[in-house]
Amino acid sequence: MAPALASDPVSQADTPMTDGNDDTVPLVPVDSADAQTSYQDTPDYTDSDTNPNTTASSIAGDMDGRRRRSEANHLRKSILGKKHGRLDESKENDSIRRFRYLLGLTDLFRHFIETNPNPHIKEIMTEIDRQNADSEEKARKGSSRSGGAGGERRRRTEQEEDAELLRDERRGGDTTTVFRESPAFVHGELRDYQIAGLNWLVSLHENGISGILADEMGLGKTLQTISFLGYLRFVCEITGPHLVVVPKSTLDNWKREFARWIPDIQILVLQGNKEERQRLINEELLEENFDVCITSYEMILREKSHLKKFAWEYIIIDEAHRIKNEESSLSQIIRLFNSRNRLLITGTPLQNNLHELWALLNFLLPDVFGDSEAFDQWFSNQESDQDTVIQQLHRVLRPFLLRRVKSDVEKSLLPKKELNLYVPMSEMQVKWYQKILEKDIDAVNGAAGKRESKTRLLNIVMQLRKCCNHPYLFEGAEPGPPYTTDEHLVFNSGKMAILDKLLKRMQADGSRVLIFSQMSRVLDILEDYCVFRDYNYCRIDGTTAHEDRIAAIDDYNKPGSDKFVFLLTTRAGGLGINLTSADIVVLFDSDWNPQADLQAMDRAHRIGQTKQVKVFRFVTENAIEEKVLERAAQKLRLDQLVIQQGRAQQQASKATSKDDLLGMIQHGAANVFGAKTTGSANEVSEDDIETILRKGEERTAELSKKYETLGIDDLQKFSSESAYEWNGKDFTERKKDIGVSWINPAKRERKEQFYSIDKYYRQALATGGRTADTRPKVPRAPKQITVHDWQFFPPGLSDLQDKETAWFHKEIGYKAQLPDTTAGGSTELSDREADQALEQHAIDNAVPLTEEEQEQKARMSEEGFANWNRRDFQQFVNGSAKFGRTDYVGIATEIDSKEPDEIKEYAEVFWRRYTEINDYTKYLRVIDQGEEKLRKMNHQRKMLRKKLEMYRVPLQQLKINYTVSTTNKKVYTEEEDRFLLVMLDKYGVEGEGLYEKIREEIRESPLFRFDWFFLSRTPVEVGRRCTTLLNTVAKEFETNGDGKSRGRDREEDEEVEDAAPAKKKVKNGAAQNKQVKATKGGKTGSNTSSRASTTAPKSKGRKR
Repeated sequence: MAPALASDPVSQADTPMTDGNDDTVPLVPVDSADAQTSYQDTPDYTDSDTNPNTTASSIAGDMDGRRRRSEANHLRKSILGKKHGRLDESKENDSIRRFRYLLGLTDLFRHFIETNPNPHIKEIMTEIDRQNADSEEKARKGSSRSGGAGGERRRRTEQEEDAELLRDERRGGDTTTVFRESPAFVHGELRDYQIAGLNWLVSLHENGISGILADEMGLGKTLQTISFLGYLRFVCEITGPHLVVVPKSTLDNWKREFARWIPDIQILVLQGNKEERQRLINEELLEENFDVCITSYEMILREKSHLKKFAWEYIIIDEAHRIKNEESSLSQIIRLFNSRNRLLITGTPLQNNLHELWALLNFLLPDVFGDSEAFDQWFSNQESDQDTVIQQLHRVLRPFLLRRVKSDVEKSLLPKKELNLYVPMSEMQVKWYQKILEKDIDAVNGAAGKRESKTRLLNIVMQLRKCCNHPYLFEGAEPGPPYTTDEHLVFNSGKMAILDKLLKRMQADGSRVLIFSQMSRVLDILEDYCVFRDYNYCRIDGTTAHEDRIAAIDDYNKPGSDKFVFLLTTRAGGLGINLTSADIVVLFDSDWNPQADLQAMDRAHRIGQTKQVKVFRFVTENAIEEKVLERAAQKLRLDQLVIQQGRAQQQASKATSKDDLLGMIQHGAANVFGAKTTGSANEVSEDDIETILRKGEERTAELSKKYETLGIDDLQKFSSESAYEWNGKDFTERKKDIGVSWINPAKRERKEQFYSIDKYYRQALATGGRTADTRPKVPRAPKQITVHDWQFFPPGLSDLQDKETAWFHKEIGYKAQLPDTTAGGSTELSDREADQALEQHAIDNAVPLTEEEQEQKARMSEEGFANWNRRDFQQFVNGSAKFGRTDYVGIATEIDSKEPDEIKEYAEVFWRRYTEINDYTKYLRVIDQGEEKLRKMNHQRKMLRKKLEMYRVPLQQLKINYTVSTTNKKVYTEEEDRFLLVMLDKYGVEGEGLYEKIREEIRESPLFRFDWFFLSRTPVEVGRRCTTLLNTVAKEFETNGDGKSRGRDREEDEEVEDAAPAKKKVKNGAAQNKQVKATKGGKTGSNTSSRASTTAPKSKGRKR
């Protein structure tokens, strides 16, 4: 049956209330029988158990305390369950309003909603269509009864008007709120566009829609979000709870902004070490003593078990492009949290392709955007009519995404001026650039037939980019020892030479500078340079502690600060930092992702900046950095078309292709090899600086003009092929003759002739690099699956792959090589020749795979557990040992990437085929030992529970059956042992931090406040005593209880040695034991008082 479409607002009785002091009262349903019970009434576990004044009347009180605790826990779970129930009901009402609103905007949303396989959503759509049809039918009939086609209007009756007023009254929650000035609850003035952004967020909330606030960096997205949460609290009377997830670097900034703009909102920052987080969770989070919980991405992963218990009103994610990959751990975990609405904050909503945009929309509205294939297919099917697709995408994005740029809304902020400075390389940089290219000259040439891996090309790219920054990033490049901080630090890098001239000019002009680099080791060099030039500086990189970041930012921003330079890494220093006290930004190198560079620029170019911001981007001329910059410009143009103008991207490569990397490496390589020298960078004069600045302006304008003319279709086809177009001519065909334009290495330098024998051998032995391997390289076989024994592929798969590889070797005429002695095989020549002959025989007699075998291979490749790596397998073994081989849920807690159903499927195959694993007995032994330990713990747990159930108040009445050998060496009193057994029953006989918890109980208990011996026991010593007591209790219930346990006696001997008990002096010098006397005299251990009152004060052992 279709669900009822209720539009009534949530009952006022279900909303959190405030008392006279505006303190939030815990939300308790009014119809609950336990509505008057408060969490504060829940007693401590030891309120009655550890009271030294416990009497017979408090024995019954102990049972009452446990009952009250059980009821309180039950009440807590009941309240959380009802909150989730109310939230789900509100979400259903929001879904109905959302579908009606979206379908009213455009019928395009019907296509996305109907692709959702959820039958409940289909029922809602059916009911909406039925009600719409009924409304149209009533309107049609009313029009026909009104008399003719024109239909005269008639006056409403009193009953009709009353009915309509009643409907409007019931829809009181549908009234819209529009702010025309800064709300009174915000302690400050919002700009006009920020008020418009607040109204947009309010409209989203009133229509049950989640959205993306995608304003350009520096427009106050944080303030708009805080103002919206204030609207929820003070206008809608929704106090929360809200969850705000932000980068770790911006935690303190969010806390400050809340305290500055709306201090009435109670904030909880969930961050810190394990102990601090545990305190915050117990005292603040679980008690709901907050309105907004601010935490970091890392804490979401670590504390997910606590955070997912809550029914959140809003989940807000800052820098939301972190969840653009729906397969990431953060994205998957945060989707498990239950919330009524979600808000994403990002200045870079699109970084690579349209699928990432879908991932954000799917997180916001999974009931609307539930199928990525349908989303992608919707665009790919519209290739014939590009304009229609553009218009439709714009209509789809408009309700969810608000994107504004500074130039449109913030008129008081001067536009930033970007300038690309094309810097020549120094002589040392040219030499190192040549070395890198010569080392892999075959990969650089990329000749036909070469099968160079993309990883190898990426490594070359990385090394070339390091060389463009500074040659001292390579080991052995810096002259020394002794190493000195001198002018060579400047003139050996072209970028440093230009930077040195620029900084002198900027300091004279009264400017302050931010310098960004991707490499923290570049910051090390810049730090030495600042010390050398006496520039005061601050620094932030990925290793900077959170407190040090805050101190550095405050130190740089404070009035009258003497800090001239701020050194930052692009990724660590480009998020959530306000550095408007600087007006010059230097990008020492460019990031692959242009959005990261934009984030870095906007640390200075944001609200509050009074000067014009100038951005200088260093680009090494005739080198790989020019191509990196071109690719960044392509991505920025794509973002402008898709997000800011509502255009679609159909096909975009997620990563740089191998051909693109090859084109980047080859760019400028011929010039580097052909150049004798580019001149030393220290010869750059002031006139050269002016020339570089002027050329930079010209080339920056030229690059911008080039990409302004490219449309969506041009960008989709854009790749390194554009490098073959010059002066309007297409030179693509010449690429086929790449052998003709082969890049030759630099000319060989004549070696110095040594006539001294010592010098000759010294030069001959100093090879300075890898020895070339003259043997023919083994050609690569067809792509094969790496088969590991723990993945349990069908047994015949390896044979089929070996057969296919042998045929490939036969086809290309490959001859088996003599096995290398370093491969771990036999060193005998005869054995190696025999192995070579066997391999060659297999190649000579190889036959290709038949069609049936190829199909069988493809089928077998899909039957194994290819997604199980070695780490997963090892965690499976450890989890089976820890929880037992059939506890799939428990094992799943050990394996982060697997669900219980996957583990069950794998375990069934494992226990059938474990003999196929190499050295499987080692893994079975681990599992058997773990299960044996688990059985022993379960047995001890049962025996302990059985023992304690024999007494009404175990802490006072429990009797422990010590053996005589135990009594002779006993250093713990029976009162202490009883307490340990009760604590073991409370916390379990095994668990993380068990004995630390028991030690804390000992220290907090008033029973032992004067028992120095018991208070001074370490967790290790407490653990040994607990093991002894558990064995004693278990031995008591054994059927052969008359036998003696020598193993237990040995454990007790070790325990006695560790405890080092105090001996009592007697007249004849012999030591006596009061417990032995008490036992012989017929006295029971229960009457023995605490050691704190019985030990003689002159004891040489423990001091009291």
